[in-house]
Amino acid sequence: MGDDVNGLHHVGHIVRDMNEAMDRYRRLGFTVPAPACPVLPRVAGGPAEPFGVVNTHVYFPGNFIELVAVIDDTGRMPGEARPIPLRVPDDKLPGLTAAIRATVANITSFLQRFQGLHIVIADTPDIDGVAARLTAAGVGHGGVHAVQRPVETSTGIRMDPARYLEISTPGLPAGRAPEGRIGFAQNTPAEAPQDQQHTGHPNGATGLVECVLCVADPALPELERRYGAYFGRARGGRVTRFDRANVTVVAASALAGLLPGEHPAALPAFVGYTVSVRDIAATERLLRGNDVPVARTGRGELFVPADAALGAAIIFRQDG
Repeated sequence: MGDDVNGLHHVGHIVRDMNEAMDRYRRLGFTVPAPACPVLPRVAGGPAEPFGVVNTHVYFPGNFIELVAVIDDTGRMPGEARPIPLRVPDDKLPGLTAAIRATVANITSFLQRFQGLHIVIADTPDIDGVAARLTAAGVGHGGVHAVQRPVETSTGIRMDPARYLEISTPGLPAGRAPEGRIGFAQNTPAEAPQDQQHTGHPNGATGLVECVLCVADPALPELERRYGAYFGRARGGRVTRFDRANVTVVAASALAGLLPGEHPAALPAFVGYTVSVRDIAATERLLRGNDVPVARTGRGELFVPADAALGAAIIFRQDG
């Protein structure tokens, strides 16, 4: 159980202002490419215009951090945004625009809770097997979906197929859990690391290695049961680690021991994530040189508090 999980595929950081987020992440030492913005007519025969959400990826070999913002009613795009025209047959346009509006509603509702981390997607080599396993375990989900997403390569933007699945919780909108959006994605051969650009980062980051979820103490047993059905066995306690998915769950009473000074805006909540770096001393020098506040975790690791990173604490861990 859980043998079909290979760590994190990506986490999604939802922000109010994409320009601010790109600037902040660059000060943190990440390479951030220009965001992509879908452009399509909202009605058949109408003018093509920005619609939905704008996003960009902080790439690592094998996974990434996604920055996401909603395009407002004016259709204003971030200054660096690259329009991605979506060509859709007229008879398919209403269904696509409805799906995009549903995504916008979800992202907006997350942002109303707080600006920060709301999306955690695990990597799997067998998405159909995951779907069958979850169904057998009585876990609600929306089935496997196929999409096209822009991938930056050495020869330019390429639209690659991707397959994903989202967990659904009774009483919440489709694709929602109390803590946000949880799911699985299957990499395609086209997503080989050598095809991705921007995997070199001034802070020396080499990979996304963990996300941290904080829950109220009384809710911990139920969440452990639920995540055990998603990801397999865990190492328990007030800090529970689902190693196959690289997800750490911490009871609210234990958060100060893990991330001193952090106070979640809501519970349950993804309060941060961890990236590995080549040289932690060099990373710290870069952050301090950019006037980024840093602190130490309970284990003595370097982290940037959520207040300085748009609502999500970022832990930096020495690679290897």
